[in-house]
Amino acid sequence: MFDTKTIDDMANKLAGVIPPALHTIKEDLEKTFHAILQSALGKLDLVTREEFEVQKLVLAKTRTNLEALEKRVAILEESLASTQN
Repeated sequence: MFDTKTIDDMANKLAGVIPPALHTIKEDLEKTFHAILQSALGKLDLVTREEFEVQKLVLAKTRTNLEALEKRVAILEESLASTQN
């Protein structure tokens, strides 16, 4: 879901704010940050941009079809009402 480069970049940024006195354990912290981020982001119920765009197109088409059906129903209701009078 998330590419490794993005997670690596986030872990590197987190490790970059570590005080100079702790730089000896920077590499270990980067690995820990990476694992934590990957685990936390993996638990989120997210979709890829591609999946989102596909669903957006499906929704737009469905909305268009619904609007057309609503117009047809309105015409049929008017026709029915006029024949009943």
